[in-house]
Amino acid sequence: MKLGVNIDHIAVLREARRINDPDPLQALGICARAGADQITIHLREDRRHIHDEDAAAIIRHSPLPVNLECAQASEIIDFVCEQRPLRATLVPEKREEVTTEGGLDVTGDPTALKEVIRRLHDAEVEVSLFIDPHPDTVLAAKELGADWIEFHTGRYANLWAMLYSNLTRTRHAIESLQLPRRDLKKMLDEELSTLADLAEHAKGIHLRVAAGHGLNYQNVGPIAKIRQIEELNIGQSIVARSVFVGLEAAVREMKALLQ
Repeated sequence: MKLGVNIDHIAVLREARRINDPDPLQALGICARAGADQITIHLREDRRHIHDEDAAAIIRHSPLPVNLECAQASEIIDFVCEQRPLRATLVPEKREEVTTEGGLDVTGDPTALKEVIRRLHDAEVEVSLFIDPHPDTVLAAKELGADWIEFHTGRYANLWAMLYSNLTRTRHAIESLQLPRRDLKKMLDEELSTLADLAEHAKGIHLRVAAGHGLNYQNVGPIAKIRQIEELNIGQSIVARSVFVGLEAAVREMKALLQ
């Protein structure tokens, strides 16, 4: 299974002090040397971490393919078409969110989204849609003309955290998942089964399948066993691990878990 390393959180560290260090560009060679298959970045409309100049330099200098996550805003799509990364992953954005909270709405009026996909294809950029795992969203992605889908694994990650970690004893506990362990285990198994079934369905209708959000060294194993998923995009947990062991070791450790 391929590993896309999301380096946004290197820019988050930089922006915490509004200085020039650490520079996300320095991660490119390290990630490549460690065995990563792709660099992933998210150019948000609010530019809270990755900036335009970061994205342009990363696309220009990366020895690995670049997957640029973005919203459908026209000025962002103009930028993507100009810079031409290998892939653009269209995601929803809300200004107040800490991180992307769910999948893209792909089951409503398709007109605007189809036009964005057409523009990206005209620029020879592959298109992935970041979607919640549901049969309707998979079918809609195919009908819209996407090349890839990326399943939002946030629900899976939240269930895992509430079941197996000490999250219930912190202020970050998820109130709606304060449930008996047997219920959490049943829900977790069902979510894994849903991801596996939908990945198989997506491959059957010639969509390439990725997954990401909330994946870490503890919970990634069961997802990595779903053979129809060919790529995982993982960021925060790798950058967090790199604080203690260095970025190269952190990427190597994650890559080993995907074998």
